[in-house]
Amino acid sequence: MGAAVRIVNVPKALRDRLGDDGADALVELLNVASDSTKADALALSEEKYERRLSEEAAKLGSRVSEEAARLDRRITEESSKLDRRITEEVSKLNQRITDEVARLESRIAEEVSKLNQRITDEVARLESRIARLETRIADVRADLVRWMFVFWVGQIGALTAILFAFFRR
Repeated sequence: MGAAVRIVNVPKALRDRLGDDGADALVELLNVASDSTKADALALSEEKYERRLSEEAAKLGSRVSEEAARLDRRITEESSKLDRRITEEVSKLNQRITDEVARLESRIAEEVSKLNQRITDEVARLESRIARLETRIADVRADLVRWMFVFWVGQIGALTAILFAFFRR
């Protein structure tokens, strides 16, 4: 703040009536009163400023609390929305996974069925070939037995002829 205003000159008529000591005392009294008035005005201004500052701080605190509460509500709402959305997406993913697993199981079952049919067909074809081979082997055995019989009969005939020729002499 600015410097205090001091009364230095007292009008001559007043100085003559009060005297030098009285005029000086009056000047001192006026200076003290001026200082006191200034101090009171400053104190009053300070009180008003502090009161106003307290009111504004209270308003600001109240507004901050309201905004914090509003933000908390909004965060809660958004969290709730996100939780619902996440739950929905997880449910959709679970359904897709279930559908894909069912589709894959169906496809695997089809492929296994096809493989079983092919194996059955191949086994039947191999059994048919085995049956033909067994028939051919049986035919070959029969031919071998026939030829062996013819050979033995020829051998017995030759041996009998040799023995007959040997004993006849």
